[in-house]
Amino acid sequence: MNYYNTLRERMTMRSLFVTTVFVFLTSCTIAQNNDIITGADRLLSEKKDLLKGKNIGLVTNHTAVFKNGTHLADSLFSIAPYAKLTALFGPEHGIRGEASAGETIGNSVDAKTGVPVFSLYGKHKKPTKEMLNGVDLLIFDIQDVGARFYTYISTLYYTIEAAAENNIPVIVLDRPNPIAFMGSFGPVRDTGLTSFVGIAPIPVAHGMSIGELAQYYAGEMIIDKSTDLTVITMQNYRYDSPLSVTTKNFIKPSPNIMSPETILMYPGTCLFEGTNLSEGRGTYYPFLLFGAPYLDNEKLLTELKKYDYPDISFEAVTYTPVEIKNAVTKPKHKDVECKGIKITPQQNLKSDPILLTLRILHHVIKLHPSEFTFREKSFAILSGKSDLQSRLKSGEDPEQIYNSWQQELENFNNLKKGYLLYE
Repeated sequence: MNYYNTLRERMTMRSLFVTTVFVFLTSCTIAQNNDIITGADRLLSEKKDLLKGKNIGLVTNHTAVFKNGTHLADSLFSIAPYAKLTALFGPEHGIRGEASAGETIGNSVDAKTGVPVFSLYGKHKKPTKEMLNGVDLLIFDIQDVGARFYTYISTLYYTIEAAAENNIPVIVLDRPNPIAFMGSFGPVRDTGLTSFVGIAPIPVAHGMSIGELAQYYAGEMIIDKSTDLTVITMQNYRYDSPLSVTTKNFIKPSPNIMSPETILMYPGTCLFEGTNLSEGRGTYYPFLLFGAPYLDNEKLLTELKKYDYPDISFEAVTYTPVEIKNAVTKPKHKDVECKGIKITPQQNLKSDPILLTLRILHHVIKLHPSEFTFREKSFAILSGKSDLQSRLKSGEDPEQIYNSWQQELENFNNLKKGYLLYE
């Protein structure tokens, strides 16, 4: 054995090991440095001067956390007397995110800080003058999922409107739209269908961050009032950021959005709420599972497989919706066995979940014309289209329906360009 060659091999292997470790650690550092930095994280590290001497009202919920897991409300409370957290405002599901969907929430006191909590999902949807008494700065920080009917963006609208009406500046702390990489898609809401699940004439999937929506509201919808709006933007966020990046350290934004994959299908399968199909509430796969006691799921599965989706798989299943604490109290078909379809999307989903839902409804109507029913008002306000129910019942081709919305979608995309903050 040549000792020189052996030593050289050892030195080469050691150098290779050291280089590999260095590259790994450097890659990890770069990855960490490229993590999305939210508006909340930037507020106290870079923009703290905006808070000095202010009595703060915070519109928030359980998703308003820093990278280290600390809640924004706790941090703002701790910086007194530099600034004082005087009021908390909670959206649907409450400040700590434990109330079931649609559950009315009353005013209370936050157990961790002792700060009064005013409900914006009960008698009042908008902060009143009395609620804002003594508040001279409003801050909004809630994680959105990118769908028009997710009520947090309606709470955002009413927050900005109330701030304008009461001459209070408002700061919106931006967070990622987890499905922005899919673009804007779906129907734009009809003029006459304004509701708390359709506050703005935007597509079902609007493709904007919460900060961009705030700017859109101020520029397009609250034009008769003077708004003092500041958006603290994110760093390292791009519209093509994948789901694995935008939902890193995932926190359920609401009780029935139980996984990042749920967010992908939600813009489509939430429409099942406007029918007598179970949308999967009462299981641990809401919006990834649908069905009904009457559904011939095997025949439906055969029809869905004809579309040959490359990034979605379907499975015929049976399930029984039940009450789940802090998630759902009265699911459709409670305690009754349902035959259904389980949907599994890939994280890099390119297929349109709204078109898929139209196709599903088309086939369910054909298979079960007497058993299947729409919840007429609910379906209209969720879809944003007053004629969609009649078009589906008439047997119109789903692609034809979907394509008829493309011009209004293009108009919206042109409009929103003036409010975009990222690349």
